[in-house]
Amino acid sequence: MRAFQCRLSYMLVVILLALCVPLTGHAAIQHVEEGWQYRWGDSPFLPDGTPEWILQDEPQAWQDIAFPSNPPDRQGRENVWFRVPLPEGEWFAPALYIYSVDIIVQIWFRGELFYEYGKFDEQGRGRFVGWPWHEIPLPDGYEGETIYFRVFSDYTDIGLWGEVAILDHPDLVLRIVSGSAESLVIATVSALIALLALVFAVIQRGEKSFASIAMFSFVIAVMLVAESPASLLLAYQPLMWDYLAAGSYYLVPVALALLLQQWLPAGRVPLIGWLWKFHLLYAVGALVLSLAGVVELSSTFPVFDGLLVVTLLLLVASTVRHFGQLRREQQVVLLSCVLFAAFLLFDMAVAHGLLPWGRPLASWGALVFLLAVVSISVWHYSETQRALYQLTLTLEKKVADRTAKAEALAEREASRSQLLALESKKSQKLADVISELQDCGTFEQAFSPLLRALPELYLPMSGSFYRLGAEGQYRRLVTWGSSAERMFPQFLDAELPGLTETLLPVRARELPQDLCFFLRVETARASGEPEGVILLTAPELPVSVKDYGVARVVAWVYQSVEKIGVTLSALALRDELQRFSYEDGLTGLKNRRHFDELFRHERAVAHRTETPLSLLMFDIDHFKQFNDIFGHEAGDEALRMVGRVLARYFRGSDTVCRYGGEEFAVLMPGASLGEARERAERLRSGLALEPVVFDGRNLGCLTISAGVACWPESVEEFDGLLRTADQALYSAKKAGRNQVMAAGF
Repeated sequence: MRAFQCRLSYMLVVILLALCVPLTGHAAIQHVEEGWQYRWGDSPFLPDGTPEWILQDEPQAWQDIAFPSNPPDRQGRENVWFRVPLPEGEWFAPALYIYSVDIIVQIWFRGELFYEYGKFDEQGRGRFVGWPWHEIPLPDGYEGETIYFRVFSDYTDIGLWGEVAILDHPDLVLRIVSGSAESLVIATVSALIALLALVFAVIQRGEKSFASIAMFSFVIAVMLVAESPASLLLAYQPLMWDYLAAGSYYLVPVALALLLQQWLPAGRVPLIGWLWKFHLLYAVGALVLSLAGVVELSSTFPVFDGLLVVTLLLLVASTVRHFGQLRREQQVVLLSCVLFAAFLLFDMAVAHGLLPWGRPLASWGALVFLLAVVSISVWHYSETQRALYQLTLTLEKKVADRTAKAEALAEREASRSQLLALESKKSQKLADVISELQDCGTFEQAFSPLLRALPELYLPMSGSFYRLGAEGQYRRLVTWGSSAERMFPQFLDAELPGLTETLLPVRARELPQDLCFFLRVETARASGEPEGVILLTAPELPVSVKDYGVARVVAWVYQSVEKIGVTLSALALRDELQRFSYEDGLTGLKNRRHFDELFRHERAVAHRTETPLSLLMFDIDHFKQFNDIFGHEAGDEALRMVGRVLARYFRGSDTVCRYGGEEFAVLMPGASLGEARERAERLRSGLALEPVVFDGRNLGCLTISAGVACWPESVEEFDGLLRTADQALYSAKKAGRNQVMAAGF
């Protein structure tokens, strides 16, 4: 902690000196600009680790370049070497100063590794470790000697960046701090603005623009400090500062869009809201993926720069077209935003080598933008306070007028609250009833809990429930309330004479003495008559809420009957669907879908209990010929006869299915291969003696060909049981039909 305080104090002193003393008068510097050469690729290394290229002159392999950055004809290459003869000069403590490197570098001098930033692996590659400036102390007598730079970069740029120069160490520190003084001063101003805006945001919680100003100012302050070269004098953690710079830089469009969203007219530029959310997502994703090692932090900058250009152009294009409709202060905000965007684009072009290198200007654009926004915010704040005072006076008068009206409504609201409480209780009961009905296994089972629940649902209104019976009349099943037995009849005719269904909307004056609601259940075989009828006495309510309350009560009853009807319809349809989905409509046997599901179940049971599982598959012999001779209706009767015979020859634990067409399957859990073959033989013999009678004519008897297989006697794996039984069936047909073949018997 003490070391950090000393560094901070030292840097503050140097900043004051830099602000007070002109740089040119105290900092001599010698730029290294002559004699630069480059060579694409990476040098082979001798066994002792020395690069061959620094020992072999080979002038034809090296190309001249004005500055060691982005040599031509890169073509995706990631390794390059630079060399330059060091110029002569007279220095006290000479150091080679490099503004930045893309992205890691080794410096070889006098045949030895002189300096390294980042780690090169055996393939000459390495990971991004930050973009700091570099100070390399030079030994005595360095003048005229050649220094080599080995560079790796998977970034858009490759090589050295900014400036390369020789100067004394004290002058270098002064130059670093002087170059950062401007950004640090603006960062300090931005931080103060952020603090003041945050205080105003806490005081005026309804004024969201102060929070946006605080966020924008804080982001700018962090970005300027993190990007300033002087930050490394405070703590030499290049990667940490680059993460701070990246995070704040990526949040600039978020803060800028939020500010514009607050200042520009609501609803005119909806694109702004989508832009800041997109950039916030990008900032979080880029930093998290970089910290997790999925991507390099350096690779997220070019993508963001491209997105930022598009975003700035969209922001400017979306807002400029409304420029003439904006107020004066909004026009000032927009112009300052355009200026800031221009400075950002200028700095971006410099960073990507599109413009000559120079000091960043975005800090000044940010300062101008902040000062414009803060000035207008303060003016808005004073105007808001004046308007609030006038509004307070107006509201006090309105409050006095409305207090009288509120007292008049209090009595009516008390009655309404009681009605709503009762409705809430009934609604909860209805939800419980619906849940209980849904838990019922069948349609008929649902009426038992329904009849128990109806009195609690509709009391204090007296009533009665009727259900349509098989005789065609509606029979009363339950009544509730005083005198309900005498008020409502025991039976209602199927045509429901004299009853008019109560429909919505209703009015208290037009309401009959008795209410009638039809319980309709929709099924595939619905005939149109209601499944049930509910008769209720009209509700009795206080006069103050009669019009409102009667309509609400009747509407609730109507909706509750509808919900009960929908729930019962679902149960009825589920019953029908379950029957249709597992049953063959012609023979009454189970269908193939049921067989497939049961086969999986029985297979698991047999495997778990280690008991045999046998499968019989058989076809009716020459059934197509039978159909051709006697017709398809006679064929259907033959299939029905086979279904009846099957029920006599197999146990209740066996499952008989019509597998398709004239093919049938029987699943016999626990039966050995011999037992299954014996049952199949009895079935074959019995069917051969059973005549097919259609329209009073005896059409003769049918024969079958059958195949039997058993696990584990016929097959070792369950997956082959069905195939093996089918092959046995095929063998029975091939052997002349009217016989049973058992696989492995």
